[in-house]
Amino acid sequence: MTSSCVIAVDLGGTQIRTARFSAAQEMEERVAVETNADEGLEAVFSRIVSAVHDVWPAPDQGEVAAVALGAPGPLNFRTGILRFAPNLPGWVNVPMRKMLQETLGVPAFVGNDADVAALAEHRFGAGMGVEHMIYMTISTGIGGGMIFNNRLFTGGQGLGGEVGHVGVDPAGPRHTCGNIGCLEVMASGTAIARHARERIEAGEPSALAKMVNGDLSAITAKEVSLAGQAGDPLAISVFREAGTYIGSMLVGLMYILNPTLFVLGGSVTLAGDLLFDPIRETVADRAPQAYLEQTRIVQAQLGGDVGLWGALALALMELEGR
Repeated sequence: MTSSCVIAVDLGGTQIRTARFSAAQEMEERVAVETNADEGLEAVFSRIVSAVHDVWPAPDQGEVAAVALGAPGPLNFRTGILRFAPNLPGWVNVPMRKMLQETLGVPAFVGNDADVAALAEHRFGAGMGVEHMIYMTISTGIGGGMIFNNRLFTGGQGLGGEVGHVGVDPAGPRHTCGNIGCLEVMASGTAIARHARERIEAGEPSALAKMVNGDLSAITAKEVSLAGQAGDPLAISVFREAGTYIGSMLVGLMYILNPTLFVLGGSVTLAGDLLFDPIRETVADRAPQAYLEQTRIVQAQLGGDVGLWGALALALMELEGR
């Protein structure tokens, strides 16, 4: 790979981002375009290909060793078939790997977005040098990726690691995944905003109402975070509830899988101690000392480009035969 580069693609419901990485694993060029998911599969795929060509190397910049893509939704990276994508209408059983290879004429690899983010943090970020780690992204939804023995773990059909859809509250609402009271429906950014709105509508006072000029539909997890950091009791309570659910999930994962590191990323983790304090307090309260002594909980390091670094990590993993 001395003269070869990798093109990484981060496919999201809102944006398609692509980047070219050199053989030295340096990001040389990056572009972002709107997904326009409502236009359907064919239009979005065409936009992916166009974005890849936007960062394709000139003849004197070397050859493309592979194109790798991270996509939302259940996906078996071994087959490259995307089972479905919640934010991409009409994307059901899409043979994405085959489509990319046939269209671009180079090796292609495809992985679930949370799985490739886990690979990114393991190879380039907070998980460097750690053999057994679990990555969790907490944003609009909640996803997870697992690394054990320095290898990506996805289960028998490639669909494992979906920690966001594990039930944490049997009295909670039913989620679109089909489960009742899953972690995503109880503790994601969407859930945090919903819980804040519901409590204000029920009559609890909060500075949030003034922050959004009375339009409670405008409340997002970001506003709740800002209010909480300013000392708003309702916002602090909502984040504490979410952190307690997440901490409870981490304790369960400690018992089942015994990782040595949890890496938490996603936009909601930008709330910092507002979220991490109740997570750590819950873990400390519920996990035995034998687990606490060997398990760290840290914030992700790679930020908004984790999907691009993750696609690179996926390509390197496949090209190296790991």
